[in-house]
Amino acid sequence: MRNMVRKSVAILIGLALTATGLWAAGAEEEAPATAADKKYVTDPVTGKVYTAPEYGGTLTTVRVNDGAAVDPYVFIGAHSLVSQIVVEKLGMLDWALDREAYHFSGGYLTPEWAMTGGLAESWEQPDDTTFVFNIRPGVHWHDKPPMNGRELTAEDVEHSFQRYLGLWDFADAGPGVYTGDFGALAWESIEATGKYTLEMKLKEPNIRAMGLILDWYHNMVYPPEVLAEHGDISDWTNLVGTGPYELTDWVKGSSLEFTRNPNYWGFDPKYPENRLPYVDKVEALIIPEAATRLAGLRAGTIDYIGHAGSTQLFEINQALSLQRTNPELKMYPWSQRSDNAASMNVTRPPFDDIRVRHALQMALDLETMNDSYFKGFGDTIPRGIVGRRFPGFATPYEEWSDELKGYFAYDPVGAGELLDEAGYPRGADGIRFKTTYLHFDRFALSWTELMAAYWREIGIEVDIQTPARPEYNARRNAADWDMISTSTGIEADPMWQIGIFYSKGPHARTVVDAQYDAWYEAALATTDIEEQKRLINQMDTRAIEQHWDIWGPSAPQYNVVQPWVMGYDGEGVLGGGTNYHIFKYLWIDSELKAALGH
Repeated sequence: MRNMVRKSVAILIGLALTATGLWAAGAEEEAPATAADKKYVTDPVTGKVYTAPEYGGTLTTVRVNDGAAVDPYVFIGAHSLVSQIVVEKLGMLDWALDREAYHFSGGYLTPEWAMTGGLAESWEQPDDTTFVFNIRPGVHWHDKPPMNGRELTAEDVEHSFQRYLGLWDFADAGPGVYTGDFGALAWESIEATGKYTLEMKLKEPNIRAMGLILDWYHNMVYPPEVLAEHGDISDWTNLVGTGPYELTDWVKGSSLEFTRNPNYWGFDPKYPENRLPYVDKVEALIIPEAATRLAGLRAGTIDYIGHAGSTQLFEINQALSLQRTNPELKMYPWSQRSDNAASMNVTRPPFDDIRVRHALQMALDLETMNDSYFKGFGDTIPRGIVGRRFPGFATPYEEWSDELKGYFAYDPVGAGELLDEAGYPRGADGIRFKTTYLHFDRFALSWTELMAAYWREIGIEVDIQTPARPEYNARRNAADWDMISTSTGIEADPMWQIGIFYSKGPHARTVVDAQYDAWYEAALATTDIEEQKRLINQMDTRAIEQHWDIWGPSAPQYNVVQPWVMGYDGEGVLGGGTNYHIFKYLWIDSELKAALGH
């Protein structure tokens, strides 16, 4: 097992799940056995065979909550869960891209090289601070008042971006609630220079700018006339976009309904003669309980669970159970990060002592935990903040020093010695100290309990607290915690990810490290990608050496679809906050669905 987990996570998960039947059907199995005259297509990217695309039907998906609003100017975060296939961005992840060249698993910002045109047909960068976008002609707003199907123009994009940033004509109103890294750019101007041409200028170069413009989470283009009439789009019934679907119903706490836009501009890049989208409706049921979602899959009333909606299977036991009862379901494992890690508040004793942080890691027998808890499917190879799919941005575990590797190896005796040295000997009751752990309710509580059991063995008593989301968020943001659930080793834009430990950033934890901050600011300022790579590698190494996070295995999660859902190969999302855009490429084999009694 130890040798097996030293391989890449993709190979590990693939081999293990193929052996247990948990890997999705291969190309030979993808085409259902139906009438001899039924037409099939071969996906030109993946090589999978599907029944030919057809229009119509409803795709039923699920999500854990409603989302709170549709306008990013007035509400942070979850607006994109509602508006994401109604309004659109300038760019999008290229659906026709080789899956070996770029993974489609995560919901993070997409690198520019993996993007294709959305509302912008093309773009160029004539100098270090100027970005020119050619807005796609022939894109029309939904045929709904007050937009009434008029053509999209560059002035619409200018209006939307200026409003969101709170600049120029919108300076008095100020920026939206979370412009984040996009808003932090040094903006000089955003101006429509023609009906289909938009020019954006910075006061200083920024190596991340193009990617942020194209795919920042909230950079959807919103309708000017609606905003002029209502001020914002707090009322979802006022939402109008250019996307493949219109939001036509929203029963709070129950469901959302998206109806096909018959005049959508997009065509399927794999089958270019086909106008998108295929299905008439996307119905999103609000089902927070995992057991209820699984029951819907088994009954055939739910077509998809997965990353879009945060309803993927997080636990291997759920996947094994579902595969036993419903082998016809297509299951797609993927891993983009470790959700089994923990962060420590290094401003508080005892976690301000690096020896304590090392000891907590050394107390965990990751190999045994992986074998018992994840049935051997997890990836235990330690890493820092940056994922392994970005060579050069992080030093691989194999190249770490022996001393550093030792802090990530199971050694309870050594852990005890470090705690003794740090001034935390066992008391008469065997306890060295007591602490609290703020657990995020979306992650598996049983994994946190398992870590706490190992820490108890070396004399650390952990009180696990799982408050409701509002309290959790308030305590997290106020650094009112000793230890907290975290994700690390994320397969995402390394510059974005490395900002987690930048003390002046919006994502900052409890670390204040002058050297780290200086490297981060230098990495932001450089226009040399190799220099940025070197600096990020230094930051990642420092985070590992200082042991600001406890590493836990990166384990597979599972997207699941019914056998009649065609065109799907396990993809997660199409960029930052655009989870539902995958649905515009999928179709329902109505004949197969009926034959299976649904």
